Amino acid sequence: MARRAIPEVNAGSMADIAFLLLIFFLVTTTIETDSGLDRKLPPMEPQDEEVTIRERNLLQVLINKDNQLMVNEELVELEDLRQRAVDFLDNGGGTNDQGETCDYCQGARDETSSVHPDKAIISLVNDRETKYSTYIAVQNELVAAYNVLRNREAQRLYKTDFTEMQSVYNDPKTDDDVKDRLKERIETIQKMYPQLLSEAEPRKN
Repeated sequence: MARRAIPEVNAGSMADIAFLLLIFFLVTTTIETDSGLDRKLPPMEPQDEEVTIRERNLLQVLINKDNQLMVNEELVELEDLRQRAVDFLDNGGGTNDQGETCDYCQGARDETSSVHPDKAIISLVNDRETKYSTYIAVQNELVAAYNVLRNREAQRLYKTDFTEMQSVYNDPKTDDDVKDRLKERIETIQKMYPQLLSEAEPRKN
């Protein structure tokens, strides 16, 4: 009995099909990108002497493991944090004899709060069990406090918002002449209210 010939499978188009599938998956697949906080780390500099920070110039913000917020050992709601930070940064409690007066500050000039915005430091400490969403929400409120004050001064000096100036400056379509002018204005506002936001190591409980 004659052996039946086994028909050959035409695999010539398999490479084309595989290539088309590869292109399909490359085009349709979405790649998630990690989003983080915009923070510029200070340059590494040798410290010749220990820096002393007066207690009144430090606003201590603590998030515990139960996601409760404490400001200077006082329980505070998240929606009240921005105003507390604004009051602290804008206090302007310095005196003439110490050369720490702030002629543009509109705060209460409380003798127990910060003397000048360039010396006011916000220290944030969170617990290792703090929820990430709470941590981000607190960060947003603190940054918003700086923007409130920067927007106020930008309106007073340049009749525009600080955040709007930053947006135009970062736009690649903006002309170089406009960027140069905006850069000078942005740096002026940033010097008036520098973002001195310190973040300590999470606490272990």
